[in-house]
Amino acid sequence: MKQVAWLFKWLLKAAIFFTLLAFALNNQHDATVHFFFGTRWTAPMVLVVLGAFSSGLLLGIVGMVPRWWRQRAAAQQARNDVLMVRKAAPPTAQAANALIDIPPHGL
Repeated sequence: MKQVAWLFKWLLKAAIFFTLLAFALNNQHDATVHFFFGTRWTAPMVLVVLGAFSSGLLLGIVGMVPRWWRQRAAAQQARNDVLMVRKAAPPTAQAANALIDIPPHGL
């Protein structure tokens, strides 16, 4: 079963690769991107699409980072709170089991 899943995964990767290769080969004509003040950039269509995709990906990552940092800080704070509770008083066996069963928070 693992071999079938492995083969399917590689066939899917190959199909995506060849689809993107065909896209690149079919869009080799020049495209002109006009910027401000009469500035323009002329490049193959594939590079223009790749640049637009890359800039969108970068913008999405930059927009996601602050929220990701806040969530990591909240998870670390929750983890520290649980450790403080464990160190504060020696728990009974039942309370210790309840603290161990607390699921990870924030991720």
